[in-house]
Amino acid sequence: MLKQFVAVMPGTLAPALLIMCLSVMLTVGEGRDKPISAHWRRWGFAIGLVASIVFAGLRASAVINQRTFVNFPLLIACVIVDVLTIALIAASPRIVANWKNHAIWMHIANGVAALCIALTVFYALPDVILQLTIWVEPGDPIFTSAMLLRALGFALGVGASIIIAAIFRTMRSTAVRPAFMFAVLAVLVILLWQHATALLQIIQVKVLIFPHSLFVFLAWSLNHNPWMIQAQAWVFLVPAIASVVAGFRLPMTGANEAIARKHKAFRRRAIAASVWSLVAMIGVTVTLTLGVAEINKAPTLSPPESYSLTKTTATIPFSQVEDGHLHRFEYKAKDGTVMRFIIIKKNGGAYGIGLDACDNCGDAGYYEKDGKIICKKCEVAINLATIGFKGGCNPVPFPYKVANGKITIQTADLDALSVHFK
Repeated sequence: MLKQFVAVMPGTLAPALLIMCLSVMLTVGEGRDKPISAHWRRWGFAIGLVASIVFAGLRASAVINQRTFVNFPLLIACVIVDVLTIALIAASPRIVANWKNHAIWMHIANGVAALCIALTVFYALPDVILQLTIWVEPGDPIFTSAMLLRALGFALGVGASIIIAAIFRTMRSTAVRPAFMFAVLAVLVILLWQHATALLQIIQVKVLIFPHSLFVFLAWSLNHNPWMIQAQAWVFLVPAIASVVAGFRLPMTGANEAIARKHKAFRRRAIAASVWSLVAMIGVTVTLTLGVAEINKAPTLSPPESYSLTKTTATIPFSQVEDGHLHRFEYKAKDGTVMRFIIIKKNGGAYGIGLDACDNCGDAGYYEKDGKIICKKCEVAINLATIGFKGGCNPVPFPYKVANGKITIQTADLDALSVHFK
């Protein structure tokens, strides 16, 4: 669930913030008093979403096996439209004020905003949609607890982005407009930065000569992309502070009791909007730091267990390994190599025995998770029935005997396999 959440939330946060920001800055009028272009931004989102679903489906079905030939012209258009959007949002106070006197500029602003939303959604969402393809692992039944947890993580990731954008939107009526506009312009500039970085990454692969200064910029931007995502949330600290200041500057008294109650309500809304916005900012940071660190944390192998060992024989009683879980043991070969071998009781009472290493992944080792035995290097879940056989990512087998309630292994057979741990 956490892996899905961490993968989905950053991918949907930028489109959600973009839609919210453009909606706040360009919404005018109510009902029939709205301009004819008022719904263009909504159409931009719908078109971008449908295109993302179609493109993700083509990639999932291997009809399209790379994004470069689509992303290159797409990112060029994104960069151009981002610049136009920044310019129009900077001029939005004049555009929305008395917009009927210059309706053409209102239509242009809504048109560019709709195009910006469509292109951004089309670029960002296919990778998010492709997360749906890993809900069910090959060979597993469709409806399992693991699948439901992945679905929950996906839904929470999308929901978190929408909720964060909605929380920031509450400050539109409590913060002074310049403070909110600063945050909106900062979001757009960071979005332009991200699109330009992705475009330079494609150009760097296509050209033979790439300026060193641009390469340094590209490397820095790629390494700090999580910071950029966090910055898109933290820029709203400016309107949050402005909301608190505006709330406390407003007197709690007025010409009459109704005005006094209105001022008190405004202060409560300003403080609540600021506090919840701060919580949202912290949530984004925690997701992209602690959450990412948690899912990237390398699994640790369980410590080796004790067993009876003589010069010629290693002996493990059934009672020590009959619980159906992975048991790890350590052995020091004659040449001084420290080796590991594993034992697990399989269905039917048989035992899976082999080195804690395979011919494909070396001595990375295996660990147990959710009842499955998984290779630490390639993260492939091992079929328990195949343990003891050669091939694939299976533990390297070796001879052993099962009799009289115990498993016996000749140390000479282990010594001969020490090469797998060098």
